[in-house]
Amino acid sequence: MFIAYLKDMRSWIFLFAASLAVTNLLILIDKGLAMKLSSVVYLNLLLTAIFITFLIWRYKKETRYMKGLLLLADERLHDWQEGLPEPIFSRDETMNELLRLVASDHLKKLSEINAANLMESDTTAAWVHEVKAPLTSMKMLIDANRQDPLIRKIESDWLRVHLLIDRQLYISRLPSLETDYVLEKIKVQQLITPEIRELRSWCIEKNIAVEIEGEEMEVTTDSKWCRFIIRQLLTNAVKYSPDGGVINIRTIQSPGGHVVLSIKDEGPGIPSHDLPRVFDKGFTGSTGRLHNAATGIGLYLAEQVASKIGISLSIASELNKGTTMIMTFSTENEFDATRT
Repeated sequence: MFIAYLKDMRSWIFLFAASLAVTNLLILIDKGLAMKLSSVVYLNLLLTAIFITFLIWRYKKETRYMKGLLLLADERLHDWQEGLPEPIFSRDETMNELLRLVASDHLKKLSEINAANLMESDTTAAWVHEVKAPLTSMKMLIDANRQDPLIRKIESDWLRVHLLIDRQLYISRLPSLETDYVLEKIKVQQLITPEIRELRSWCIEKNIAVEIEGEEMEVTTDSKWCRFIIRQLLTNAVKYSPDGGVINIRTIQSPGGHVVLSIKDEGPGIPSHDLPRVFDKGFTGSTGRLHNAATGIGLYLAEQVASKIGISLSIASELNKGTTMIMTFSTENEFDATRT
């Protein structure tokens, strides 16, 4: 900071050097100011020492406020306005007022954005609930006429619409997940079975078999949001599985005591260069573009929810050898620990 300060004060330094040079020149050419060389050297050293002392004093005084701002920036306090350093000069007071004004304007705009987002979220949720009513009526008609092959075909299309609308409802609820979070102890199979049943018509249409392996294990999680994650993973598995394929679901316990749920399909797999980005929003990858089936939102949402409820998501895949999605449950839910 001292070097930067010297650069800012270079006009002062130049003025002092020029004044000293003019003084020395006057002593040399004016016979009335005759001085010994030793006296001239002494005068130059004395004035230089005085100027350096003055420069150091001004440096400490003028940079005290800036050091306070830098320290405040490093601490990143939420109530940073209260921690603004005490102004020394009028320009420091002006800076404080400007920072407070900018912060106030930023908070006002942020509040307006949050209010608009909340209104949009409420509107979306209301729309989804309105749409669910006719979908429920359609489902009742489908169940009553399931023996008709055409109805069975309609059921698979109905399921796709139902899943999209249901996902949209969860998207609207995601910002308020923390207030909608309830821990409970539940067996993993109780989380998986309803989601498999939900996708039954789609699996029948593609003649896909679902195998469940492993012992029944109990986890502590939010069942609703956890089922949402499983639904996204199973939907992807069914979507990319070939007709007549098999989806393998396995539950094991890791050496560290974590319950691990894996969902493996026999789909086309994912290239290794795409794997680091599969959880990015909007990323479809070469496999998704090839099959024209990916939206780039399902795994992103699953990962967002998982990170909030203490579940770790990972993926293993090879081209033409299928994909395995892995859910690792926490032994102690991190999100709940932060709440308490």
